[in-house]
This record gives sequence, structure tokens and C-alpha cells, in this order.
Amino acid sequence: MTELQSFGLRLADPGSANGGVASRRGGAGPSDHKAVTVDGHTIMVPVHTHGAWQSPFVAEAPDGRGVSRLTRASIPIANIAFPKAPRFYALQTLDGVPYSHIATLHGADVLATTVVQTCIRYESRRKTCKFCAIGQSLAAGRTVAHKTPQQLAEVARAAVLLDGVKHMVMTTGTPATPDRGAQVLVDSAFAIRAAVDIPIQAQCEPPGGDIGDRWFARMRAAGIDTLGMHLEVVTPELRQRVMPGKAEVPIERYLQSFEAAVGVFGRGQVSTYILAGLGDTREAILATCEKLLALGVYPFVVPFVPISGTPLEDHAPPSSEFMKALLEPLGAMVAAANLRSSDIKAGCGKCGACSSLSVYET
Repeated sequence: MTELQSFGLRLADPGSANGGVASRRGGAGPSDHKAVTVDGHTIMVPVHTHGAWQSPFVAEAPDGRGVSRLTRASIPIANIAFPKAPRFYALQTLDGVPYSHIATLHGADVLATTVVQTCIRYESRRKTCKFCAIGQSLAAGRTVAHKTPQQLAEVARAAVLLDGVKHMVMTTGTPATPDRGAQVLVDSAFAIRAAVDIPIQAQCEPPGGDIGDRWFARMRAAGIDTLGMHLEVVTPELRQRVMPGKAEVPIERYLQSFEAAVGVFGRGQVSTYILAGLGDTREAILATCEKLLALGVYPFVVPFVPISGTPLEDHAPPSSEFMKALLEPLGAMVAAANLRSSDIKAGCGKCGACSSLSVYET
């Protein structure tokens, strides 16, 4: 699985996408990926990147049972499957917006949405995160700029009832307000939890302004179960180069907010994304993860995927050797801290599809 996520996957029949739920291009979150189930684990595997087009891994066309044979250099190595397209994708809101424009299926059983599909970081060439493609799906007409609480509640209820979705992730572009997106996440969570009983993770930058960390109690009261605040890059100098706008919120502020958030949501229910392969050394990532685990924060380390149309589209993904050398000791650290992904109530760490970290949590 680690090698698949590093090399990517070629589809024998790209036109049909080998069946299953459609792959994603552009947008926030995992993109240029396709969900693949290997040995009972569903992971997101790059299929639209430059590296994937040259991958030694090929998925043959599925048989009548929906099972595909995975080959490496023409040698069969495993049987894989692709999660089916959810039934809620066939529906639309009363005002004609397809449900798939409001929220999408990630992994096998996770509903995910970007509540606000615009971002003050993305809108400035000087401040944009160079790996981010949040504006691509909006420009392509595959989503809407701002999902209303009512729309999100409607789609979440349908996804649970029709497709057995188990938990939900709400992220957001950073608005030009001091709360950095906390308010729209609170409003959305209130509506969703009134409509359906589903665990929710919210994701945003550490809230600022007069209220600051007091937003965490408001988020928890609104029905948000877990919180993600994503560092992405851990070396200050590299943060300035790769994501200059987001780097205006220093790592020290993140650590302060992590500590405050854990006090509200509990140990293991606060997490952060770290993108391996952008230039941080293995030692720097592990040292940061050690600090995070001591605070009770789950460090979700994922391999960087270069997305077409971004400034880093030609940046090579990390090698599988680098990822194994990173994830093996990290998995042991996570287990020793008793902060395993299986204990997270909702969100990316619980889903685990964007990284093979959970496999190393022995």
C-alpha cells in the first residue's frame, strides 16, 4: 500500500475508470486520486499524476464481481476492488444542485465537503499554498462556492440513509475573517447534527481574533466531535517557501491551539496533516510528531501528491523507501502514545485512506 501511494496506479481502461466511484481531479483534500481497496483497507491512490502514468502498478479491468487484478511489471500480485459510486450521487437539491457538488465520498464510507470553496491564501499568487488546488473544482463547475447548512444537512442525511456513510469531514478555505472559518463550520455542524446522527470532523486554521481558542468550545457544542488543524510542513523556512500565506500563522501558534483544543475534544481527537515529500527531513517530521503526540494530537503523515495545475505539479512524490522509513517508527510512536487512528471518532485520521500509517500502528 505504501508503494502504491508513492508510485500511483495505471488503469487498464482509463475511460471507464475501472468501475467504482469516480476519481477526483483538482479541488481540496485528496485529489487526482482513486479509492482502492487492498486486503480490506481502502486507500486513496494517485491515478492522474505524471508519476502515476509511468507507474509499474496496473489495475486490469474488473471482472463480473467488481474485482480487478493488480499487476506490477506485468506480474499479478493481488486482487483489488474499487468502492462503488454512492447512491446519493444520483440526487439533487430542490434548487437543482447535484448532491455530489455539495459533498463527496472519500475512501469507502466517509462524506467530505469543503464548506467554503474559496480561500484568501489561494486568491493571492504571493500567499498561495503551492500544492493547493482548492479553486480547480469550482472553476470546472463541479462544486459550489459556499455550501449552506441546509444543503449540507440534506446531503449528509441522504448519504447515511442510502449509503451507510459512517462519519463526515468538513474543511474550508480560509475566509478573510479572524475566526479563520470556525464560524461557518459551527453553523454547518448545528444543521447537520439536527438532521442526522453522524460523527463530524471540522478542519480549519487555528482561530484568531478576540475569541481565539474559545472557538473550540463553540465547535464542540455545535456537534463537532474531532478537530483538524493542518501544519502540512514542519520546517519554518520551508513553510515560508511552500505556503507563505499560511506560514503567517507560526508553528508556535499551532502548538498553543493544539493544547487548547485537546482540552476540549480530548486526547486523540485533535489531529494534523503533515505532507511528507515537500522537503522536510525524516528527522524533522518525527521530532515534530513527538511533540504533537505529547500534546495528545494525532499526526497524520501522508505522502505528498503533486496535483496538475498547481505550482508543484512537477515536484516528485516521496519514494516508498522514504515513506517506510518514516511511517515505521511513527507507527510505533503512535501506538506507544496510545493514540491510534482506530480510536478517533471522525475524520481523516480515522479514515486513514490518504496514508498507510494505520498499518504501522502495531
